[in-house]
Amino acid sequence: MNNMQLATFGGGCFWCVETLMRRLKGVETVISGYTGGNAPGKPTYREVCSGLTGHAEVVQVKFDADVISYKELLQIFMTSHDPTTLNRQGGDVGTQYRSCIFYHDAQQKETAQEVLKEMQQVYDDAVTTTLEELTIFYDAEEYHQDYFNNNGEQSYCQAVISPKLAKFRKMYADKLKEE
Repeated sequence: MNNMQLATFGGGCFWCVETLMRRLKGVETVISGYTGGNAPGKPTYREVCSGLTGHAEVVQVKFDADVISYKELLQIFMTSHDPTTLNRQGGDVGTQYRSCIFYHDAQQKETAQEVLKEMQQVYDDAVTTTLEELTIFYDAEEYHQDYFNNNGEQSYCQAVISPKLAKFRKMYADKLKEE
């Protein structure tokens, strides 16, 4: 009954992805962070935003696979952002905002490949989501954690995250925790 696993993926700004994933049944924690880069040491937000480190803004999701499967998480992730825009989500542009899945093991890689194939049938444009092996995950600075819940009145939250959340609630009402 307590089959805890980790999933790591990015779909633009980590504040958006974190906000949505936190609301799913079976999700225990969501940590915003960085991975996929090549700069030595732990990167800072400013360094990642420069686009020079190669890191992506991602979330690491701890979930109970007996409640929500890795495949379901991926399907929800892939339909809650635009996986067809290369290195871009809305006004966020650069490799740090790429649509990406970081697999933790061979089974996750296989499942992600399957979901990516399925998603290509859903979207008219080519899916540009990268599939990368997770190496080192770095937690983002504390002020990035649970950003929407702590800063919901901020203009970015109102203009970008709130509409995404409203759409997400409609699409996945049966998968959401009670608020």
